[in-house]
Amino acid sequence: MNNYKITNKKRNKTYFLNEEELINFFKQNTVQNWDIVNLTKQKRVKRNKILNTIALVCFFGATVLATILIIENNY
Repeated sequence: MNNYKITNKKRNKTYFLNEEELINFFKQNTVQNWDIVNLTKQKRVKRNKILNTIALVCFFGATVLATILIIENNY
């Protein structure tokens, strides 16, 4: 179930709705006056960026450790 943040462009009034509420809301209102932000997608993108950063740091750490082990064993 996706969650949405809907903001009125003229009055800056904000609503937090799920999918069902969003459909019912726009039956009564026009879409043109509202900014729609998918909060579920934003949360997923944020989590993926954090996981990518953690993976990059782990890869860098493993590379450094492997280099140190190679130097220790061969010299």
